[in-house]
Amino acid sequence: MEMKKNHTEEDVYILAIESSCDETAAAVVKNGREVLSNVISSQIALHTLYGGVVPEIASRKHIEKINQVIEAALLEAGMSLKDMDAIGVTYGPGLVGALLVGVAEAKALAYGAKKPLVGVHHIEGHISANFIEHPDLLPPFLCLIVSGGHTHLVIVKDYGEFEILGRTRDDAAGEAFDKVARAVGLGYPGGPKIDKAAKEGNPNAIKFPRAKVDGNIYDFSFSGLKSAVLNHINHANMMGEEIHVPDLTASFQNAVVDVLVSHTIEAAKEHGFQKIAIAGGVASNSALREEMKKACNKAGFTFYYPSPIYCTDNAAMIGAAAYYEYINGARAGLDLNAIPNLKLGER
Repeated sequence: MEMKKNHTEEDVYILAIESSCDETAAAVVKNGREVLSNVISSQIALHTLYGGVVPEIASRKHIEKINQVIEAALLEAGMSLKDMDAIGVTYGPGLVGALLVGVAEAKALAYGAKKPLVGVHHIEGHISANFIEHPDLLPPFLCLIVSGGHTHLVIVKDYGEFEILGRTRDDAAGEAFDKVARAVGLGYPGGPKIDKAAKEGNPNAIKFPRAKVDGNIYDFSFSGLKSAVLNHINHANMMGEEIHVPDLTASFQNAVVDVLVSHTIEAAKEHGFQKIAIAGGVASNSALREEMKKACNKAGFTFYYPSPIYCTDNAAMIGAAAYYEYINGARAGLDLNAIPNLKLGER
């Protein structure tokens, strides 16, 4: 295949690698916004057997797949490693063993090809997913990140510059979805299964709590809601009552979405933002998208959200984030390490 070697000096091509959980992913991204390839090897079918992600199995699968995924991403883009301007990689947060596979691979490629290395924060990647499909979206804006491991309400002040307004005090929204899905027998992964089941249910059938958190009105808490759902299930079982899964899942989902939307809209009004974005795996939830869209329309805000393929873990979003880090001068050394509990804004 003929390689594209005639790009201009102004163009920046990033080879991005993502392996923070159970997706092995690689992508080639041009100038932070144009995705030339986005290859994802998912382990969902494997981890479904265990009802959730098994970290050691995830790490082993990353080792098996990572070279194949990178080769496929370069081939799909019609480019070679020497055409890249930098290598971007997720180095935290995430599962430490899984992260180490991607970081080690990226360091080896950067060293062997003599390319700059850029470490990317996973949540910054999720936020940057919005840049791929929305050329008009520029900072500053407000972003709600909702995934299996994180629920953050963040002011995106500039590329790579963030202020966290609120975060979960306990379970992330996606984690609550997984636990409730398991409790009602829907299995793993919980988010898509609850979204589907809830479409047949009444979101107002059961009144579940909406937590208010002391100390910060923008913080989230979902453990109480999860406990309320489990108590409802246990009570029904003890009384011999049938559980109507569509109503239960719709009511649970409604409680989660209500809190996510209300906190975001309240924060946007309080801090004077007209642009709201969402990101992360739960950002592909149809009820969240619909309710946020309604609330933004009512308030006169512009609402941005990525396609589902860019909501779940992928390397294209890491390439977008790496581009802005790269042009801002960020470079990682060959001592770059995986940091499983990396905080947003840390270096």
